[in-house]
Amino acid sequence: MESSTTSSIVEALTRAIVDHRLHPGAKLAEQKLADHFGVSRTLVRQALFQLAQNRLITLEPARGAFVAKPSVAEARQVFSVRRMLEAEMTRAFVRSITPAKIRALRAHVASEKAALDRADVGQRTELLGDFHVRMAELMGNDVLAQLLGDLISRCALITLVYQSTTAAEHSHGEHGQIVDALAARDEERAVQLMQAHLLHVEEGLAFDREPPSNDLSMALSSAAP
Repeated sequence: MESSTTSSIVEALTRAIVDHRLHPGAKLAEQKLADHFGVSRTLVRQALFQLAQNRLITLEPARGAFVAKPSVAEARQVFSVRRMLEAEMTRAFVRSITPAKIRALRAHVASEKAALDRADVGQRTELLGDFHVRMAELMGNDVLAQLLGDLISRCALITLVYQSTTAAEHSHGEHGQIVDALAARDEERAVQLMQAHLLHVEEGLAFDREPPSNDLSMALSSAAP
């Protein structure tokens, strides 16, 4: 097997998780990964570290690496907090609106559409979450942007794994509607759309999926192009 780069290992493992071939809690043994990809364990460790930074896996001392296992209850709580925070953020955004801010949001929504068209699940998930952080950034509120980023990352894996393509397309469409309401300076409609959007995202997560394979070799062999 040809030598794989760290990025290709990250991509293959991410795809196996996204495609539901590896489920939360699955152990990622370094030696098995090294053998599968035909690389050193050093490269595997680098890939696992990157995946841990992306919160897709957890690294446990003396136990190894595991696909992250986010709590459904935690995800529910995160969405509840986000609805509270983002309603007020939306109101503040309308009051500080500028044409440049609307252009920036429309550009972001266009990037979401491009990721959807490419069927790039990882990128679409990242962009759909970043839309909300982008609003805070455009307001110049770094504290809110960081807080939202942390909240979104806490349920990122659950969104990545349990959001269907159809639900992702709905999220993208709702982002466009929110931007339209912001551009019209319609504060109440923008807030209503934002709260409904977050509720739809939460309700669209398929928490009852059948557990995928826990066999690392089988999961990764299906990931080969």
